[in-house]
Amino acid sequence: MKAYIITGASKGIGLELAKQLIEAGHCVVGIARTESELDGMKFIQADLSKTEKLESLLNEVIESVPENVGSFTLINNAGMVDPIGLIGSVSPEEMTKAIAVNLTAPMIISNAYISKLKDFQGTKRIVNISSGAGRNAYEGWGTYCATKAGLDHFSRVVALEQLKAKHPIEIVSIAPGIIDTGMQENIRASSEDAFPLLDKFIDYKEQGLLSSAEQTARKLISFMENEDYKEVGPIADIRNFNMD
Repeated sequence: MKAYIITGASKGIGLELAKQLIEAGHCVVGIARTESELDGMKFIQADLSKTEKLESLLNEVIESVPENVGSFTLINNAGMVDPIGLIGSVSPEEMTKAIAVNLTAPMIISNAYISKLKDFQGTKRIVNISSGAGRNAYEGWGTYCATKAGLDHFSRVVALEQLKAKHPIEIVSIAPGIIDTGMQENIRASSEDAFPLLDKFIDYKEQGLLSSAEQTARKLISFMENEDYKEVGPIADIRNFNMD
């Protein structure tokens, strides 16, 4: 049995990942701010923007996993696209929260995960759910782009450090493509002044170009199960892999 720890497990990709991994017989611990009653998932309600509580939370999560698991995978999935707006017009409080959720939280959780499992000899992986926004600049997404770029570079550093570890953790920061989730609804609800690419994202929806959360979760699970992270490297895009 494999153990999966998923942040943002109550909706979108996180919820679909949890569903499909439970159906496959794995141990799944979900963490999210909003409640989830998904059968078979051990759920812990937590606000990831409260970063001072995350180290003890992660330790609690790992201790709750059965001792006979053969592998651990941490999926840092939780994220927020807000605040949407040109720099100079956005709320500093919203920027601070987004940085905490999108970047500070996965860094702290990964740090605690690596420390707690340093002597575990089974397979250990971290999957950071990134975005093309971390690799390309988009007007109106200054905070989101910056946090995802930071998550990518953090993953590069961890991959480099783990080359020298006795029982190394494999890490990849993967962009999942454009998905029909609540985040896309938030984007389409913004104004063109705040997000100049608004019409383009409305077209994605109207033309049926968005992947479903279910499809994306299936591709991510196939990636996690079939790809050699050391060969892939720390930065990846799910669209570059044939998972169908």
